[in-house]
Amino acid sequence: MATEAARRRLDPSVFRLPVERMRSGYYTDAYFNYTKELLEAEGRHPRVTMQVFQKNESVLGGVDEAIAILKLCSGRRAEDGSWIPGWDQLEVWALHEGDEIAPHETVMTIEGDYSLFAHLETLYLGCMARRTLVMKNVRDVVEAADGKQILFFPARHDHWLVQTGDGWSAHVAGAIGVSTDAQASWWGGRGVGTVPHGLIAAYGGDTVAAAKAFARRFAGEMNVTVLVDFENDSVRTALAVADALGHDLWGVRLDTSESLVDRSLWHEMGDFDPRGVNPVLVERVREALDRAGHDHVKIVVSGGFDVDKIRCFERAGVPVDAYGVGSSLLRGANDFTADVVRVDGRECAKVGRRYRPNPRLELVE
Repeated sequence: MATEAARRRLDPSVFRLPVERMRSGYYTDAYFNYTKELLEAEGRHPRVTMQVFQKNESVLGGVDEAIAILKLCSGRRAEDGSWIPGWDQLEVWALHEGDEIAPHETVMTIEGDYSLFAHLETLYLGCMARRTLVMKNVRDVVEAADGKQILFFPARHDHWLVQTGDGWSAHVAGAIGVSTDAQASWWGGRGVGTVPHGLIAAYGGDTVAAAKAFARRFAGEMNVTVLVDFENDSVRTALAVADALGHDLWGVRLDTSESLVDRSLWHEMGDFDPRGVNPVLVERVREALDRAGHDHVKIVVSGGFDVDKIRCFERAGVPVDAYGVGSSLLRGANDFTADVVRVDGRECAKVGRRYRPNPRLELVE
């Protein structure tokens, strides 16, 4: 079910929609624009029930954004070019952000004069398709991590314009942190991150020097976490950073390339896959930190983590405190369909579709 915060629908102003372009049909499949134009020209105003669903076990996202589009962009253009809003002539029922949904379950219905919202179908379906994809993927890794923190790190793997809504979806689905301020903007948060490879390179490849400089400036503002794989010697580097920063260090992040074997494992290879971030590497870093009195330092792992890899780590009891997950959270598809299923109070749907009332829907005020 949706969290209590997600059940309070986001105000339409949060989304900063390009309202005029949406009203004009700029982002809409052309055939819907032609439909609206023809209905208005012919003076045809059927009162329809539009029903929205998808075909998977999933977690609903993007519904508040879809509602905002209907609120701000439904209506028609007057002869003088002004916009006559149509929201007050529509009745919309919907589930909430973060609700678990079943295959073919109705997640939203829109009832009213079809000519008022025919041009918006592309938009509201697209919002729900994208955000539900992210929501489901994040929920899956959150459950796989069994209470460990999930850090949402896919910003670099997609266009910057999707960050805000994706970040909100990740937040509702249970991710503990996002990497950009844009991703955190809808709930007033901030992006989190680590001392990156680029900064280490800027300090001549000296991870300790970069970490000390970073901590001097930012330790009072955030949990300082440092990447320790720059020299492909994570155990040694983690110890050096922990010794230098003491309690200013919150965590170290292991991010060894899946094509490399960390130097600390060169003499242990034989009965496990030593490449990338693997259970043995994590264990060696944890053991070294604990022996040196740095048991307060957390271990974050990243690099190729998805649901299956997280489940393997959790089943093996690998001493990980947080997972950074990136591109896998953007993969897959979770498409939505909208069908007119009733017209002027009578059943009217294409063959294979029918009106599916859902008692879980709530009226949108």
